[in-house]
Amino acid sequence: MKKIVDERLTFLNLQHIKITYIVQTLGVLLILGHDFLEGGLEKMKANPLWVVFILSSVVYSYLSLSISVEHEKKIKRPFRSFLLSLFVLLVIGSITAYLTSVTSGFNWSDGVLFGGIIL
Repeated sequence: MKKIVDERLTFLNLQHIKITYIVQTLGVLLILGHDFLEGGLEKMKANPLWVVFILSSVVYSYLSLSISVEHEKKIKRPFRSFLLSLFVLLVIGSITAYLTSVTSGFNWSDGVLFGGIIL
């Protein structure tokens, strides 16, 4: 008997896996954010979910290396997307710098350093 493979079902399964990964990552980030607000950076990094988040990010980045630009058909304007990415990174870095600087045991120079590293 020959196995029937339907690309639509495979694609649907991949979409479900993608949604599950997004929900899982958001849950881990929310738990880590709660730990950061409750006890600062040390408590957040002491949580085992920190290791899970870092490992899953590394694995996702490694798996994304095989995705080529040739798969994209629409031509994008690189300068506009670069400015948008830079703006988003500046906002994230600024928020991180502020939150680090108001955490007990840290000062403004630590916040600027950590925000710059994140940027």
